[in-house]
Amino acid sequence: MKKIALIAALALALPFAATAQTTPAKPAAKAEAKKAPPKKQVNRSAAKAVEEVTPIADESSIVLTEADLAVAKRVSLGKAQCELGADVTVAADEKKPGFFNVSTKGVKYRMHPVESRTGAIRLEDPRAGAMWLQLGNKSMLMNQKAGLRIADECQTAEQVAFSEEMKKNPPKSLFEGADAAKK
Repeated sequence: MKKIALIAALALALPFAATAQTTPAKPAAKAEAKKAPPKKQVNRSAAKAVEEVTPIADESSIVLTEADLAVAKRVSLGKAQCELGADVTVAADEKKPGFFNVSTKGVKYRMHPVESRTGAIRLEDPRAGAMWLQLGNKSMLMNQKAGLRIADECQTAEQVAFSEEMKKNPPKSLFEGADAAKK
């Protein structure tokens, strides 16, 4: 019986002993944290100013295929107006055919075409993790790393005209004519 009481007493005392040993370590950790130099934070406007004047890297180990160059010919160039007052400018790179400079809100991307299974035009900047997706009637700029849309519902003059044509002559439904095929 004495052994059981002794074991129970030790079992109860061990957690208190462990916390007693860790308590003095906390002030030491606080003292070390105070000695460490404070992390320098760069304000947003300074970061934006640096980004605006930093040239886009010309070096690229990416070699475009014939299919990629065919996609590049279909890219809609110019300024696209987007929802919420944003805009995106897509310009062909004069030095390297098939590459594009895409910019919005002081952010610049150097993109290249990527073949897609759906037929949509897709430009990517693998370094920055950005993607420009262009459909016939609209486009969007996305940050794939963060999983965010940077600009949505973007349209060039060419895409506005295509969108208007779609309203006048809507595309056929996937199910249109399906009943006739069953008969």
